[in-house]
Amino acid sequence: MSDISRRRVIRTGIAATAGVSGVAAAARLADLAGLIPPDSGGILGPGETLTYAAQRLIVDQSPAREFSRDKISKSPYPNGKPPADEIFVRHQANGFADWKLSVDGMVARPSSFSIAELKRFPVSSQITHLACEEGWSYIAEWIGVPLAHVLEAAGLQAGAKYVVYASLPIQRRRWDSVDMAEALHPQTLITYGMNGEALPVEHGGPLRLRVPRHLGYKSIKFITSITVTDSLKGFGKGRGSSAADGAYSWYAGI
Repeated sequence: MSDISRRRVIRTGIAATAGVSGVAAAARLADLAGLIPPDSGGILGPGETLTYAAQRLIVDQSPAREFSRDKISKSPYPNGKPPADEIFVRHQANGFADWKLSVDGMVARPSSFSIAELKRFPVSSQITHLACEEGWSYIAEWIGVPLAHVLEAAGLQAGAKYVVYASLPIQRRRWDSVDMAEALHPQTLITYGMNGEALPVEHGGPLRLRVPRHLGYKSIKFITSITVTDSLKGFGKGRGSSAADGAYSWYAGI
């Protein structure tokens, strides 16, 4: 049986099992497809697994909806104030000229990119909806480089399963991760611009990873590092993100 046929059988089985025998049995089918999320443990684990596996098998590479320019929100909600710690203030005063994004882990060429260097990669833009689990949302234009291009430049190695990305250690460092399907999706961007201007600090400038097919908390602000890995066990509590360590879902697909 081909891999495509096998996945089709598993997809059908997950849908049928979820409706007849419950999510625990569906989770066992998801395991056959290699679609077990890092936060699959605990009482909510089977449900997390079903959500992740079902979306990956059904929608897979479907794009997030993009909007026309006239739909851009006039006052996008920043959700937080710019960092006030000394390190960030110093970077900001220097126009972020010394800000670096490191790329390491399962890559052939560990690298460090400045904002200027990232701007030399192919530019991509999208007008997409950022939705927060708290209920607020807005539409904005995001400008940057596809994460896939940066990973290609660093020499992505075979066997890699996840991309972990983290913010500057401001107060409590935030980090998250996505699977390779999301990392290589053309809409997943390392953004440095918003609505035709430099990315404002209140919206994550100078660099924010924009993951438009997920809820807003996956789009981490102030990113400084990317690590490619085949396991998330060595990161935090092994649940895939600082948000998941705090009881949010690791997979936040919408």
